[in-house]
Amino acid sequence: MKEIDARGLACPKPVVLTKKAMAENDEILTIVDNKTASENVAKLARKMKAEVTIVEEAEDYFKIMIKKTAADKADDKAAAAVGSESESQQGKVYLVASDTLGEGEEELGKILIKGFLSTLLDIKPQPEKVIFLNAGVKLAVLEKDVTAVLADLEAAGVKILLCGTCLDYYNLSDQVEVGEVSNMYEIVDSLNSSSTVRV
Repeated sequence: MKEIDARGLACPKPVVLTKKAMAENDEILTIVDNKTASENVAKLARKMKAEVTIVEEAEDYFKIMIKKTAADKADDKAAAAVGSESESQQGKVYLVASDTLGEGEEELGKILIKGFLSTLLDIKPQPEKVIFLNAGVKLAVLEKDVTAVLADLEAAGVKILLCGTCLDYYNLSDQVEVGEVSNMYEIVDSLNSSSTVRV
């Protein structure tokens, strides 16, 4: 069993170290020092179809046990065989890095970004993902007309990702009603493997 002590490491380092360990080991024990990091590590492992157990939770650390399943090992081989072919079939990813669209008057920018997001419901094909980071997370949490649009997009199969570090910075983590709290590793991986449109 491989043990990863990721206490004190900033996002996305615990996820990156765990992913590297999973490529070479069938059992991994990752130790982190906060709940967000434990959730990010567990999310990665589940995405890779591994079994995940929080084996110990204390005030200042979390221990996550990860075990590869037979399906996980088969997926490793299949992913290596498929290679770049699957990447070319990925849909567009929209990156929303502000709570306004364009430069100029702030009020106009807020109107434009809301109009842009609501239009995503009507275009075909719809995007694969919409990622919110920096001040963009405010839109996805504080603007109820936007969260309603995002809920409709989610229902249509569009993945909504919210930067966890950004939510923490703006003290919005406990107000999330739509989308998934994500991490920088997942965001960069999504941007790297898809055709990206920056808003």
